[in-house]
Amino acid sequence: MKNQSENEPICCPTFDPAPWDDKTFEWDNKKFIKDHVFTIFYMPVNFGGVIKRMDKKITSVGATMPDWLCLSDHTSQWNMDLYLAVDQEIPGADNRTLNGKFYSKVYEGDFRETGKWCKDYDEILKAKGLTCKKMYMWYTTCPKCAKKYGKNYVAIISLVE
Repeated sequence: MKNQSENEPICCPTFDPAPWDDKTFEWDNKKFIKDHVFTIFYMPVNFGGVIKRMDKKITSVGATMPDWLCLSDHTSQWNMDLYLAVDQEIPGADNRTLNGKFYSKVYEGDFRETGKWCKDYDEILKAKGLTCKKMYMWYTTCPKCAKKYGKNYVAIISLVE
């Protein structure tokens, strides 16, 4: 991946894969707000606008986004639900909580590798004796910041049993 000019703005924080790579953890009422992104054959169309709308709701009440965690749930080739982690209930937002045992694995590379990553992820779950109940993708940076940093990290995080 080619680096952008150092003068280009960065909108996404750097991502440290270590706390998320090959980790199992428990969430107990972990807070999120939910919104929807229009997609065309799974490619997001209004992702940036939805993130800005969610960020406005969060910052307007002085809340924060722990780890900048934003889970994507591809519900169809036309829709993706976003779950943005928050540290408190957000008025006027679709507040949700996630509970249970989750497994996380981080991958790096072009989005075209997603099919390969998912296959690898499934094999790892089987080897660990885990079953995926619900899978989410965490696109840790926007494409511009991924180019700027020279890395495109994607975490797959699943509710497992």
